[in-house]
Amino acid sequence: MEDELKLTVIAGGPCGTSGDDKCGNGDCPTIFTTNKPGTLAVQGYTTGHTTPGGEAIVTIPENVLWEAARALGR
Repeated sequence: MEDELKLTVIAGGPCGTSGDDKCGNGDCPTIFTTNKPGTLAVQGYTTGHTTPGGEAIVTIPENVLWEAARALGR
């Protein structure tokens, strides 16, 4: 049995109260570190591109990626 994936937000995340919730549910594109060494997880907008089972292509704003790079010291 595989260990449960633990996620820690490092960039993006819940939208602020300034009305910038483009997702409509209080959650915006987010990048997470995981408990799996060398692995990040990304929450974004689905694209509808066909992928192998268990995979998805998502889009996120470029600034969220840069925020994650800074959080990782890169």
